[in-house]
Amino acid sequence: MDLDPSEDQRELQQMISRFSLDRFPADTVRDFAEPGRFDRSAWRELAELGTFGIALPESSGGVGLRWIDTVLVHETLGAALTPGPLLAATLAAGLVPGVLEGEVVPAIVERPTHGAVVIEHLSVADVLLVIETDGVRQIDPSSLDATLLTEPTDPATPVSVVRDLPTGELIADAAAAERLRLLGSLLASAQLVGNAEGSTTLAVTYAKEREQFGRPVGSFQGLKHLLADCYARTEVSRSAVWAAGVLVDEPEAGDLRRAVAGARVLAGRAAAENGKTCVQVHGGMGFTWEVDAHLFLKRAWVLETAFGSIDEAAELVAEALAASLS
Repeated sequence: MDLDPSEDQRELQQMISRFSLDRFPADTVRDFAEPGRFDRSAWRELAELGTFGIALPESSGGVGLRWIDTVLVHETLGAALTPGPLLAATLAAGLVPGVLEGEVVPAIVERPTHGAVVIEHLSVADVLLVIETDGVRQIDPSSLDATLLTEPTDPATPVSVVRDLPTGELIADAAAAERLRLLGSLLASAQLVGNAEGSTTLAVTYAKEREQFGRPVGSFQGLKHLLADCYARTEVSRSAVWAAGVLVDEPEAGDLRRAVAGARVLAGRAAAENGKTCVQVHGGMGFTWEVDAHLFLKRAWVLETAFGSIDEAAELVAEALAASLS
């Protein structure tokens, strides 16, 4: 198992980062969830980079790389706060025509056992994929009675509530559904790692620029310790996510389900704690809309719930460890 990215992988990350920062600056991210502000042109450009088909074979229109490369791309997207249904598009690219090219915008959700269902990006989606125990089903979003929430947690993630989700058309079997759950959790964790790095970078930059008593606040021991903890959390979670990404390509090397669950626990904690620290480092102004710190923290809160909670992941890890010791 090699966890040292190659030069080609680093260039891939740099390309995605440059594009995201250019086409999705902070002001665009802030407005992304507002009705009519989804930029389909920019979304198609992102798709044209191969973003959603990194691990798809070339014969299917993909780039033909590995899943670890997809993980690295989603880490980069997370660091840049790139908006849009990134997880849904990557998971649906091999199932729904047009998603790979960015012509069809997907949303994805797991069917709840009871009650209403909350669906991200449904307001801009052309197709909805529902992950169920018996497989993956496809639904036309225009057929749904959905209520768009006016104040979503993440300004860049529009959220709709649907009280009666129809059955839909079965397009993949139970094994495919389980794989989508696993890969969705992994890619959410990759974005959380990028988020943790992005909030740390923002905090460090501010700590170097802001002065108190004639010195940068970053030179004070208290802030040094806070930022060092952010760095450590990011690097530990990154190692776990990369290891899980390699296991998708090399399943014989370890327990993929446990690795993905462990990565989710570490990445979720890193992103949430680093986001809070970023707000704290900015002081009173860290709570304001103008400072980007809240964008990282709110995105972290949203990603924490994607394809299973951190508590569920922690229980899976505990069960796997207990089984290995029995």
